[in-house]
Amino acid sequence: MTIFQNFLHNTTYDDLPDEVIAFSKRCLLDLVGILISGKTTELSALICNHASEHFGAGSKASSILLDGRKISPAGAALANAMTIDSIDAHDGYKPTKGHVGCHVLPAILAFCEAEQKMDGKDFLASLVVGYEIGGRAGITLHASVPDYHTSGAWGAVTAAALGSRILKLDKERSRHAIGIGEYHGPRSQMMRCIDYPTMLKDGSGWGAMAGVSAAYLAQSGFTGAPAITVEADDVKKYWSDLGTRWTVLEQYFKAYPVCRWAQPATEAALALTKANNIKPKDIKFIEAHTFLEGCKLATRAPENTEQAQYSLPFPVAASLVYGKLGAEEVSQGKLRDKEVLRLSNSMKLVENHDYNAAFPQQRYAHVVIELNSGERLTSDRHTARGDPENHLSMEEIHKKFHAFASPVLGQKRASEIEAIVMQMGEGKNLDDLLTAIMLPA
Repeated sequence: MTIFQNFLHNTTYDDLPDEVIAFSKRCLLDLVGILISGKTTELSALICNHASEHFGAGSKASSILLDGRKISPAGAALANAMTIDSIDAHDGYKPTKGHVGCHVLPAILAFCEAEQKMDGKDFLASLVVGYEIGGRAGITLHASVPDYHTSGAWGAVTAAALGSRILKLDKERSRHAIGIGEYHGPRSQMMRCIDYPTMLKDGSGWGAMAGVSAAYLAQSGFTGAPAITVEADDVKKYWSDLGTRWTVLEQYFKAYPVCRWAQPATEAALALTKANNIKPKDIKFIEAHTFLEGCKLATRAPENTEQAQYSLPFPVAASLVYGKLGAEEVSQGKLRDKEVLRLSNSMKLVENHDYNAAFPQQRYAHVVIELNSGERLTSDRHTARGDPENHLSMEEIHKKFHAFASPVLGQKRASEIEAIVMQMGEGKNLDDLLTAIMLPA
């Protein structure tokens, strides 16, 4: 626990390599853009109204972002994390088969606003600490239990740890905070939400909420130690490289707002049709060959955006028909396009055992397209764009931010937020960011 506690409480901005600082801003910009886009979803409206009605502010208050209503820090973490999760375009970490940033950022913002302390450099350092703890917490959980849980399970541990840092809890109360977070975190069934997509998504909101509550409970004297995934002897190896290996640099960024498992097939289909100048009307059907988990994304005619985001056939078809795949293409208004549904309904999902063996470190897919003429064309094997081995460029990250943020806030306000993020700790502070993302969308 010594390495963990020292890293959690003592890591400062000055301890971070320049590359890590720069990358943390990339993560922050991407998350803020998705938060902004998420405000257009029904999921966000429902959870924000729920949080406002049932998580009233007491002596501590935080904000529903891009809304302005004041509620409890735990409620703010819930609402803001689920708003990010409502658009499945946020960063992820392949070894966990899940996400870290979508609960780290809302938890930090909830604590910081409620406690009214932290400058830009401290904020970035805490963001990095959250990514480092969150990724390892996910790996440790999956190594110690047989079930595949949602990201909220390790999100609760991470948010509790961040609360311990921001609230400056001593080491014993920090142990209790992390133990409470682990115990009360939502160990929800990820594959259930793949098989039956709903607004439950990846559990990130409930994890952030549980973790924030855990830290405040420990501050008041509530006990809950130990966190088995942090303190057990057989998991110490997962925490031994804190501060020497920076896993934040290993996050992937999504090019499209759909499940990562659908994106290799999307890349393969787009590349094949572009190389051969194939029009959607020329396609009789498509075979998508991928790993088992990708084949589970089998919804062909989604009734809502959650089903569209947790589908493989629909986003592949939409990308071919529209020539792009953004938030609009998986929104409620685009779900009845006849040509998209024709291609989606005709798609065959084929499990590939070689791709199974490579998962989760690599997610592969290739497609076979049969034309109306009878000709069959086969793509190369593809991965998703934005993997850590081949990150999206900074230019692509900025373009993605504006693709998600500008339609909601307008180009001017989006650009102002973009500038604040990129200057964080170097002329801009957390207060600047909070002010910029407080006003309603």
